[in-house]
Amino acid sequence: MARDSQAALIALNRFGFGARGGASGDFINAASDPRGFVLAELARPNGALLEVPGLLSTPELGRQVFDYQFEIQQARNAAKAAQQGASETPPQAPDAKPQQRRNLSLSSAAKEIAGKDPAMQPADNANGAMSPSATMQPQAGPPKPPAPPLNIIQKTFRAEALARLQRGVVADCGFVERLVVFWSNHFCISANKGALARMWAGSFEREAIRPHVLGRFGDMLKAVEQHPAMLFFLDNQQSLGPESRAGVNRNRGLNENLAREIMELHTLGVGGGYTQDDVTALARVVTGWTFAGRKGQLGTPGSFVFNANAHQPGPQQVLGKTYAQAGIAQGEAVLSDIARHPSTAKFIATKFARHFVADDPPPALVAKLQDTFTKTDGDLRTLTTALVQSNEAWQAPLTKMRSPYEFLLASGRLLARNPEDPGRYLNGLNLLGQPLWSPAGPNGFPDTSAAWAAPEGIKLRLDISAQLASQLADRFDPRDLLELVAADAAAPETRRTIERAESRQQALALLLMSPEFQRR
Repeated sequence: MARDSQAALIALNRFGFGARGGASGDFINAASDPRGFVLAELARPNGALLEVPGLLSTPELGRQVFDYQFEIQQARNAAKAAQQGASETPPQAPDAKPQQRRNLSLSSAAKEIAGKDPAMQPADNANGAMSPSATMQPQAGPPKPPAPPLNIIQKTFRAEALARLQRGVVADCGFVERLVVFWSNHFCISANKGALARMWAGSFEREAIRPHVLGRFGDMLKAVEQHPAMLFFLDNQQSLGPESRAGVNRNRGLNENLAREIMELHTLGVGGGYTQDDVTALARVVTGWTFAGRKGQLGTPGSFVFNANAHQPGPQQVLGKTYAQAGIAQGEAVLSDIARHPSTAKFIATKFARHFVADDPPPALVAKLQDTFTKTDGDLRTLTTALVQSNEAWQAPLTKMRSPYEFLLASGRLLARNPEDPGRYLNGLNLLGQPLWSPAGPNGFPDTSAAWAAPEGIKLRLDISAQLASQLADRFDPRDLLELVAADAAAPETRRTIERAESRQQALALLLMSPEFQRR
């Protein structure tokens, strides 16, 4: 039984989000057939999709943002007109206090108002309360239109977060959700970019990531790079072919952000054989890849469109191959070839193994995954199955530290806390340095133990564990929970520590901080 228990611990922690509490029987099921328990989720049709009533499509969400921003501009116009009218009134008495004026453009006015709205701030304000600067500072000049305490952008972000969290808490193993988290971080955007990114963070994952986690890598790559959220995040809507009609008329040129991240972070990887000339050529190739604005001149507002007037004309050479296709087909051809490049296979295989198995993954495992990726044309279901079926994935010790997201989800599962409000989780993620859908850069959140095992991070986890224990210890016997978490795979030291704890509260906090719970 000991060997089965150890395999069950690996199945639940390495590949999933940990055992659920209550009468789920997760550990027993995993111990009876560890690999089958993990792979069972892959057999469920459309198991990665997240279709929740009330969650809207990217174009529908984009239209709401455009309308919201237009209302702000209209209100600013009215306020400005009133200010100008006031300046034409008869002169004031000599001792009258002069009225203060501020001449702001529509864009800066909108930014000023948005800056005082917590839903437009980079970090999530879980309770929706207005910041003191937005409510208590005296306002000079004409009255500003009040920002709603919790506008549509923040409501949408929280609804998307809640749907994702609930799916992770209730999943049998959580393997498919772990795949979603991995690929979403690989092809990351940041909600900190602005209103559109915050509004689209959830729909980007639902539309560009989830449908493809068990499909083809090339299909996911195309869906990601053509999604309005990615184009906005990497500023491709600002990129104009220097010799395109728009580029000549506006005297503007390329923005290489999207092209660089496609090569460096999404496919080939650093040292993958591309040059700066390849980046520039790819940037030319994807000029015109944008999304329709509020007026819908190019298409449905908020949808991906190809703007031929912004596209650099003519053939381009990328990685030694000349692409003479016209329009959008040129970029799609380049993406298709890059998805099949040997450097992409190596980069993805290494990153995949690093995430699930070890910071320094076994070379034999990486080689096996790389070969599978190449031979199957990037079939991610086959790649994922090869990972689970490999002996290396089960023989490596549980040394990786759970990320903050994995730690909080595992806690919610064990303590049977299906979230009804995302605030507790969002606040915890902010505190632990992994704010939801908001990495500091396009390389995503780090995926090594060292990033999450720093002393300050461990102290914060202990604080959260102690807080949970203070609220819930009376409902559970920590010794019973240890059986759900690890059974006889638990180390004798862990069992003794929990049994000798001074109180249930202390025992529960120690369980949540144990290696069996924190490591995967």
